Amino acid sequence: MIARILAVAHARNLEFLRDRSVLMWNLVLPIMLAIGLAVVFSGPPRAVFKVAVVTPPAALAGETAQNTFLQTRFVEFYSAPDRATVVDKLEHHLVDLVYDPRAVPSQYWVNEQSPNSYLVEKLLLGAEADAERQVVSGEALRQIDWLFPGILGMNLMFSSLFGVGYVVVRYRKNGFLKRLSATPLRAFEFVVAQIISRLMLVIITSGLIFVIAGGVLDVRMNGSYLLLFITLLLGSTSLIALGFLISARVSSEELAGGLLNMLSWPMMVLSGVWFSLEGRAEWLQQISNVLPLTHALKAARGIMLDGDNIVAIAPHWLALIATTLICLAIGSWSFRWREG
Repeated sequence: MIARILAVAHARNLEFLRDRSVLMWNLVLPIMLAIGLAVVFSGPPRAVFKVAVVTPPAALAGETAQNTFLQTRFVEFYSAPDRATVVDKLEHHLVDLVYDPRAVPSQYWVNEQSPNSYLVEKLLLGAEADAERQVVSGEALRQIDWLFPGILGMNLMFSSLFGVGYVVVRYRKNGFLKRLSATPLRAFEFVVAQIISRLMLVIITSGLIFVIAGGVLDVRMNGSYLLLFITLLLGSTSLIALGFLISARVSSEELAGGLLNMLSWPMMVLSGVWFSLEGRAEWLQQISNVLPLTHALKAARGIMLDGDNIVAIAPHWLALIATTLICLAIGSWSFRWREG
């Protein structure tokens, strides 16, 4: 018995080693993830406070060189040209102070309900006693309120990508697609059917998570349930289309799994599932804005936490629709029914 087990195990090892594409992804993916996380979290020791500076990114270095407060250690200063946006973040305790060094006299905004805001104000006044004070107020977001849309998005991502991408590859490998190719069914029709089927399952499971977990945890919901439903629908559709694009020509289940992981894990890091990229390197944020999960989460958080209306979230919807159409068009054009 042991000899038979070892023989089968040896045969499987040889099969794995001979599939160079699978071997490459199994080696490359963990290394790339480690490098990616190192880049995201690289830099000096974590700052104690976060201050949004109302100035263009290119001008921040110049302002820092001639401003004593901006040289304070263990305070993270980042450029935020849109003052209204960061003042709103201050109300939610997502930043500790908003500072405008270009105003005459310079201005700053504090949240009277934030202990961190109180302490950073003392640091500012020690360096610049004549700065003009502006006050906002607002209760802090609970960590679960911010995290919950990310949990919904993570469920969307894994269910959508693997639920279609991996299944289509399995269909191709076991010959099911080959039999379908003998029917009048076109590739686009097959894909639409897969999307409808997967959407039904994803929306039902996401709805259950929202109702059960959201109800137990009493998560914040300030916006429209209809807008949130449409956001989840568009987000899931775009991720399903992306999964289909990956599986359009792949015949190896192992390779498909590697490619899908190659997409899903960076999205978990860069799309804001667990933490915000606020204040991180500009190029990281630009990469993040290409990912469909980023737009789904930004729209969902805007609806749930800030009560955003359709005008505010429309750019995210358009990005999700564009991703869906592009992936479906390329995937349908390159779709292969048979192995080889």
